[in-house]
Amino acid sequence: MLLVKNIAKIVGIDTQHRDRVFGRDMDNVTTLDNAWLAVEDGKIAAFGETDTMPDESGFQRVVDAEGGMLYPSFCDSHTHIVYAGSREQEFLDKIHGLSYEEIARRGGGILNSADRLHETGEDALYEQAMQRVREVALMGTGAIEIKSGYGLTTEDELKMLRVIRRIKESVPLEVRATFLGAHAVPRNYIGRDDEYVDLICREMLPAVADEGLADYVDVFCDRGFFTIEQTRRIMREACKYGLPAKIHANELDFSGGVQLGVAEGALSVDHLERSGSAEIEALKGSLTMPTMLPGAAFFLGMSYPPAREMIASGLAVALASDYNPGSSPSGNMRMVMSLASIRMKMTPNEALTAATLNGAYAMGESDKLGSISVGKVANFFITKPMPSPEFFVYAYCTPLIARVFLRGEEYS
Repeated sequence: MLLVKNIAKIVGIDTQHRDRVFGRDMDNVTTLDNAWLAVEDGKIAAFGETDTMPDESGFQRVVDAEGGMLYPSFCDSHTHIVYAGSREQEFLDKIHGLSYEEIARRGGGILNSADRLHETGEDALYEQAMQRVREVALMGTGAIEIKSGYGLTTEDELKMLRVIRRIKESVPLEVRATFLGAHAVPRNYIGRDDEYVDLICREMLPAVADEGLADYVDVFCDRGFFTIEQTRRIMREACKYGLPAKIHANELDFSGGVQLGVAEGALSVDHLERSGSAEIEALKGSLTMPTMLPGAAFFLGMSYPPAREMIASGLAVALASDYNPGSSPSGNMRMVMSLASIRMKMTPNEALTAATLNGAYAMGESDKLGSISVGKVANFFITKPMPSPEFFVYAYCTPLIARVFLRGEEYS
């Protein structure tokens, strides 16, 4: 058993065991001052005020938080961290004025990463991805969804998903795998998009399901990528294999992806830079989590999703990093929270809720992750002493995370 003592404030408590938090309630984050927390068998066993703390002698290990604050680990529900190499040349292209779509038409973007991945062996991919996993874990992420999508052939998509499986087996983070064969149309199928969708449905999905490699399926449903009809077909085919859907929607245009996701029961619709009243109305009352990726909007110089309008309309919203080599080369969820506050006017409390419990919902894991609740997995981090929870988002470059715990064990 583990006891953490001398906690100045526990932030992100949920005694109601909610699966997600909606609208203005996202700003109501429960805290507890002068606290302790106990862990048993990798789960949160109890917490309370210091004057109720049990005798230290009953614990195998005692950790002194030294007046820092304790937070639930981030749940990053949208990443692409299995990739080969980097794409800083495209970074220069963007500086010189090329758009995301122009770079893609020149053979860059997703197809560039697909070329590199094809040439890279599974072991090398695993080693590169593990460096990124360690990086994000030390920045407070305790759960992460990882997509394929840089393979675009059956063999290479399976290679990516096998790497994700190895990661899942190697780390104490909670890892979920998403099959994203419909990330882009490969070069040899350009002009024959429907034939590539046939390949996904008739060959890729059965192979993925046969090896049990994916928890979800995803489709890039947007202008220049996959149509509503193609997306619907892939989602329905995936459903036959028990794979719930997540959708890349409305990054580049008002694509109808949000409405389709809601109609087909997608777990989440992600990006949403091009969203308005019709998308908000579609999401109301649904089981689909709108997930915003402000790191991508920041890096690409795009407009940001309408977070304030969504929250004011009573929606639950999630935040994720979109960590990938082309449009968001960072998995720093604290920076994502700061961007949400600075550029989307979310309060620090709203951003925390979106990056923890609502992010866990977008991974289908909010029953065991995303908040400080008795019985949940003991994924949390301890900060250095700081004046307030708002300071954590305000001072976005100050190194404030002192210690990270995953499944109740210190990660270093």
